[in-house]
Amino acid sequence: MAQPASPSGWPAWWLRRGLLTWVLWPLSLLFFALTGFRRALYHLGLLKTVRVAVPVVVVGNLTVGGSGKTPLIAALARGLQQMGWHPGIISRGYGRNPTDAASLAVQENSDPALCGDEPVLLARLTGCPVQVGRRRVQAARDLLAAHPAVDVLLSDDGLQHLALARDVELVVVDQRLWGNGLLLPAGPLRELPGRRRDATLGPAEALQRIDGGGRHVVLMRALGAFYRVVGDERLSPAQFAQRFSGQPLGALAGIGHPGQFFSMLRAAGLQVSGVAVGDHKPLAETDFAAFDANCPVLITEKDAIKSAHLSPALRERLWVVGLRLELPDDLLPWLHQKLESARGHPTS
Repeated sequence: MAQPASPSGWPAWWLRRGLLTWVLWPLSLLFFALTGFRRALYHLGLLKTVRVAVPVVVVGNLTVGGSGKTPLIAALARGLQQMGWHPGIISRGYGRNPTDAASLAVQENSDPALCGDEPVLLARLTGCPVQVGRRRVQAARDLLAAHPAVDVLLSDDGLQHLALARDVELVVVDQRLWGNGLLLPAGPLRELPGRRRDATLGPAEALQRIDGGGRHVVLMRALGAFYRVVGDERLSPAQFAQRFSGQPLGALAGIGHPGQFFSMLRAAGLQVSGVAVGDHKPLAETDFAAFDANCPVLITEKDAIKSAHLSPALRERLWVVGLRLELPDDLLPWLHQKLESARGHPTS
């Protein structure tokens, strides 16, 4: 059986500076030089940045792994829909098997092995057109060709994908922030935190540790409904906690920061034993071996996407935990104004 992932979602040396950190540090310098050279080629126009026909909002992070981008994109998409916009979503589709350059339209019932787990979840949560592709410019063009009513694109990740021009950049952080503050592979950073962006979004305790980074937006995360993978039973967090009060529960998470999921469950009064598995990896029966055979197991909505192939007996034990993300009242009006200003930019 494969070793479980870390609850932080990162190798231990990315959280602190030790001997291995400094052994890898010369490679971080090389990474810095290569990425800086690539960025300079775009700045000089030697590599082309392409602007598509609608405004583009990139939601990403400066570190490896997830930090809560998916629920934020879903919340932004729903909010923009309520304001009269018609958003589409593009993504790299991490975890998908195809490696060709062609993009793929994602439906609510698409196979996550073909298009990635997060795009399928976004299609289900938002009802928006979703397109995945290794080349985001091509994914954007294909989505707009298929859905001419779309008037704004939300890019799931892609801060470092400089070929696609963007009008708004949003950087998402969580409690881990920048880890040990070093670039790959000695640390978790894909680029230095000083990057210019329009806003940085995350929990208040993380934002207090950041200077600059554009507008600071505090995001409030809370547990949503608990519902069975099999059947239609649905409970509020309070109802679930009352029913299973004092009962040992399993919790499994294959997300960017599994420990955050486990902490939210424990803060709700649940006695969970957490197992972290690799982000974007398919679920296996062996991942659940640490739990008692009769133990209910809580999983994330993203992991529920990947549970269809599990045995009926195991699926009977699975409860999906939704996540509610509360946006501050002024965020969507601010974004609306930015997008209105970006309308009509000439395409490439």
